[in-house]
Amino acid sequence: MKEYIQSLPDGWTIYLWMFAAAGILIGAAFALRWGFKNNQFDEDIKYVVFDDDDEDKMSEEDFKKSKEVQAAQEEERVEVLKKKAAARQAKRNEKG
Repeated sequence: MKEYIQSLPDGWTIYLWMFAAAGILIGAAFALRWGFKNNQFDEDIKYVVFDDDDEDKMSEEDFKKSKEVQAAQEEERVEVLKKKAAARQAKRNEKG
């Protein structure tokens, strides 16, 4: 193997680096696509960590926004769980 590498013409390593860079860029594109599809860049997600005990630590608008975001997140959670249950049931129906 060492002899083969030494027999390669000068400048071959740039192609190796270009191939690695292309792989990194493609991986980053897939990661960003996944993030956007799964609401990972949602600015309102910060309100999910608050609960009713934090009302005195927040402004009235922030607390109201927090409640709205929590309700929306709960609705989305219920929908996702329904889809998963339906998929699970469909898989069971296929088997049996």
